[in-house]
Amino acid sequence: MNIDLHIHSSFSDGAFTPSELVALAVKSDVRVIAIADHDSVAGVEEATVSGGGIGIEVLPAVELSVQFKEWQDVHLLGYGIDYRDEGFIQNLERFRRHRDGRNDEILDRVNELLSAEGRIALDSDRVRSFARDSIGRPHIARALLEQGYADSVEDAFRRYLVPCNVPKFYWPIDEAIAEIHRIGGVAVLAHPTSMSKDTVILGAVITDLQLSGLDGIEVYNNMGWPLEIEFLRRTAIDNGLLMTAGSDFHGIEDGLEIGRGREGMRFDSTLLAPLYERIQQMKIYP
Repeated sequence: MNIDLHIHSSFSDGAFTPSELVALAVKSDVRVIAIADHDSVAGVEEATVSGGGIGIEVLPAVELSVQFKEWQDVHLLGYGIDYRDEGFIQNLERFRRHRDGRNDEILDRVNELLSAEGRIALDSDRVRSFARDSIGRPHIARALLEQGYADSVEDAFRRYLVPCNVPKFYWPIDEAIAEIHRIGGVAVLAHPTSMSKDTVILGAVITDLQLSGLDGIEVYNNMGWPLEIEFLRRTAIDNGLLMTAGSDFHGIEDGLEIGRGREGMRFDSTLLAPLYERIQQMKIYP
């Protein structure tokens, strides 16, 4: 049975609605998914309802933007969370308000750059039409592609979105881990090699995060090459950490599919039993 525990919907910066993602999972022969939107759980309910009628299991999840030491924009996945918890939703709303202001400023900067190039500005309503909740940089990239101002998502980021970036607001990672635990979830470091490709540095980071309560690492992902994935697998085994797998699918990346990692790797359901067991333990012993 194939799984994918890291998918984004239009409630954060994905191109597809949760219901559309469920349909794509069926087409891709994926039976267990997690809608892990950035700082949002708004799409979990829709995906759960859509999946329930056609045999797709949806694991409640979220992806938080956090800070650890000198690393900013570290991504922390929370699985098995109580996505209806009012306190957690209020915290996410605080981030959403900041995110809305940030992305509006990024769009303004992109339009200023387009004006300087003698090009017509992006229509803000058109950009917002790509999103279900607040806009993200991938939605702006999609508008740039539609207008013919970029050849690919990567080109849009390189030429416009990176130069026009506005810093994010981040949770300290120890507070984010504690919050995930409070609402009954387990905390997993997403695509660890995005922090460092140096295995010595990355190994030390993972050890430090485990001391702060980290439960697992996303071993199988689209950022890691085979040798890096093997390093993550060995690190997880040696440290007793959970292993998860996810495509980080947004729906606008060239060649990226639900349920597949680097070089077409499938994500196997054997990873689920230890994850579910740890989630159950969190419910009993928070």
